[in-house]
Amino acid sequence: MASNSNLTLMAVHAHPDDESSSTGGVLARYSDEGVTTVLVTCTNGEYGDGPDHVKPGEEGHDPEQVAKTRLAELELAREHLGITHLELLGYHDSGMPDWPYKDDPVAFCNVPFDDALARVVALVEQYRPDVMVTYDDNGGYNHPDHLQAHRVAVEAFHRTGVASKLYFIARRRRDWQRMRERMEALGLEAPPAPNWDPEVVKRMEANEARITTSIDTTSVATRKRDALAAHASQLDQSWWVRFPSDAFVEFFGEETFIRGEDRTGAPVPEDDLFAGLR
Repeated sequence: MASNSNLTLMAVHAHPDDESSSTGGVLARYSDEGVTTVLVTCTNGEYGDGPDHVKPGEEGHDPEQVAKTRLAELELAREHLGITHLELLGYHDSGMPDWPYKDDPVAFCNVPFDDALARVVALVEQYRPDVMVTYDDNGGYNHPDHLQAHRVAVEAFHRTGVASKLYFIARRRRDWQRMRERMEALGLEAPPAPNWDPEVVKRMEANEARITTSIDTTSVATRKRDALAAHASQLDQSWWVRFPSDAFVEFFGEETFIRGEDRTGAPVPEDDLFAGLR
């Protein structure tokens, strides 16, 4: 079995701030344990919010400036989470599924797949991760960049044969409902309950049933919150940072995953991404 100092975790994400919202807890926890943590961020997030939350296409939104702001925020979030290595692929944000920007040839979702794959394969071979983490095959909410990041990471896992385990980010739908109820009890404005299409709900419930791995991140939950707050241009008005610290730990002191691939034979359910490796 390997010692913590010989273990490496690689997370492949689409945009600045994705690393904090979905894997901030595991990145911080395993960093504290002496594990090498590698964050691969595929795009610069050009189609995030501009100053005062202006949206792409609105007056005052400058994609290049948005990218500069978001990458600077990513560096600050990296410090909060103790990420060992940050690798920026520098691709152009594709925007949301119903926006026209996704049709731009330079958008990440449209770059030649083999080109993006070769770059991630090179990083896997350089850092030799034991565990890789990325999105599930619906990208969380079918974002074109999340889907592309998923495809690239999964193929890199298989193409290299380096990592022993591959995980997909997964959240329990019922936890979101509990969170909204708790926010209302605290007198906070809760995010509106989504009007999910029945087929989407069915898929979310099926994904929840696939969760194999729950990681306790209570010891680093405040750092996850700090990392989220670092992405102020996008999240300063979000429910993430409006949660009081104690309530944040209550609801975000755990991160859950679907184990997609495993070469260790470790049994599930698991409470450690490195089960079977140490």
